[in-house]
Amino acid sequence: MAATPSLWSNFAIKRDLWWQFTVRAVEMRHRGSYLGFLWAVLNPLLMAALYISVFGLIYKSRFHARPDETGVDYALGVFLGLILFHLMAETLAAAPTFIVGQPNLVKKVVFPLEMLPLAQLSAYWFHAMISLALCLAAQLVIGRGLAADVLWLPVILLPLLLLTLGLGWFLAALGVFFRDIVQVVPVLGQIMLWTSAVFFSPTALPPFAWSILKWNPLLHTVDLARQVVLWHQPMNLSHLAYTWLAGLVALVCGAGFFRATQRSFAEVL
Repeated sequence: MAATPSLWSNFAIKRDLWWQFTVRAVEMRHRGSYLGFLWAVLNPLLMAALYISVFGLIYKSRFHARPDETGVDYALGVFLGLILFHLMAETLAAAPTFIVGQPNLVKKVVFPLEMLPLAQLSAYWFHAMISLALCLAAQLVIGRGLAADVLWLPVILLPLLLLTLGLGWFLAALGVFFRDIVQVVPVLGQIMLWTSAVFFSPTALPPFAWSILKWNPLLHTVDLARQVVLWHQPMNLSHLAYTWLAGLVALVCGAGFFRATQRSFAEVL
């Protein structure tokens, strides 16, 4: 656990390096495409349109969060859930390659390796914030509008930031020693898609399913975000506290594991 402060002290010293690698990660994502950065807007819109068409229009699904729920409410609810899910899914899918994909940098003794996961995750969050801005704009224009409750959103998203950062560091280190994990985490991402309340409300779960899925912090993050952004419902403080606990535990454990194992990275690679 004592390794965590050194990661933060390194970040304070290497902020410029983190920024350079983050910008590079964002640029690499769109390099070579004709539409370039425009895909940062088109991708989330196309993704949302696909799922909304299937579940909202064909199957006519609803969250039943409000008595007067409309198709627009469901569409925005799915859009918001998908934004947060894809942020986590990208972390799970790519994190095991953060270190093994940069062997030249690993062998440089003075290079702060913790910056590699941090920069990649910052790029994912950058794109997620673009998608979130689109969702908020849609809620303002075609939805029920935005209330003062939306100010809770940073408090809801910060634990998810801690969670993705902790998982990113942990999986990046684990991927150095167990290469097969790259094949496993996409499956976990698909499981998470159907267990994180992206397409349904947690209140619709039967008691047995809820007794298991209630331990998924992403489920609570998705539900809390919908409550304050879309449904204008009171904040569930106990669920918010749990997401903070999960995020902090993931951060401390992930940072500790990364720091404890990074001395062996060069030998393994």
